[in-house]
Amino acid sequence: MADITRRPGWRHLRATPTAHIRHHRRGKLVHDGQGLSFWFRPLSAALSEVPVGDRELTMAFHARTADYQDVSVQATVTYRVGDPALAAARLDFSIDPDTGTWRGAPLEQLGTLLTETAQQHALDVLARTPLSDVLTDGVAAVRDRIAAGLGAEPRLPATGIEVVAVRVMAVRPEAEVERALRTPARERIQQDADRATYERRAVAVERERAIAENELASQIELARREEQLVEQRGANARREAEEAAAAGRVRTRAEAERTVALAEAEAARSVTLARAEAQAAREVGGARAEAQAAWLRVHAEVDVATLHALTGTRLAENLPRIDSVTVSPDVLTGLLARLGGERG
Repeated sequence: MADITRRPGWRHLRATPTAHIRHHRRGKLVHDGQGLSFWFRPLSAALSEVPVGDRELTMAFHARTADYQDVSVQATVTYRVGDPALAAARLDFSIDPDTGTWRGAPLEQLGTLLTETAQQHALDVLARTPLSDVLTDGVAAVRDRIAAGLGAEPRLPATGIEVVAVRVMAVRPEAEVERALRTPARERIQQDADRATYERRAVAVERERAIAENELASQIELARREEQLVEQRGANARREAEEAAAAGRVRTRAEAERTVALAEAEAARSVTLARAEAQAAREVGGARAEAQAAWLRVHAEVDVATLHALTGTRLAENLPRIDSVTVSPDVLTGLLARLGGERG
């Protein structure tokens, strides 16, 4: 929509780059082009604004197939005004000089023309096609037929309209028919899912069996190795016992031989010691006998007084310590008398 600025007796129009403006003044074309900006008098001006950019027209309609099934079609037609002067001459694109809005509804007229033309060709192709084919190839067939029909429609070039593209998003049956058509597919999918489940379970059972067999084989192998280990341990124990017994016998024999050797050595040492002691005893006894004989010979040759003196000396040597001696007059008198008599 053009931007109109109002001044007393004058108006200023500023259009967008995608809007084609045609300005007539007193029946003569003054301005003609896109994105124009100019001043004009509203009382003598006739203005038209034709959009030249691509526009999207969305349409949805119902049709019936060859087997009398209702379907809904969703499509979009992209178009543009290729000849603004021709479009402005065939359709009312005039705008209010004060507000810049269209006086009529030209885009609605274009939409109606395109929609009815597209529906006509879509209904024609769907009416000769069964529902199964429509659901399989209906989108491409309807799109091609609408594009061909709009391209061959004489009213569109005469109005300055160019069709840029045609898109068909969906061709769908009624909800009940669609559910009925989905049922076999769902059943097949469910059967495939059940089959996959059964196969997965079978594979799982087979894997569990293989795992159980592997575990059993492992246990058997482990038991066999344990048996070998027990046998080896028994053999090792027997060998250790035999070696220990042999070592004990050797140790016992060695100890016995050592004991015998020690006993023999001890006996020899005892015999030698006994002989030495006997020899020493004989020698000591002989020496004592000779000493005693000499002592007796000496004492036999000595007089009685000397023997008495020696006896006193020896007695004194063997007596215990005497701190004090009390000599009575009787003892002293008799002892002196005895000494005197011995001297006389």
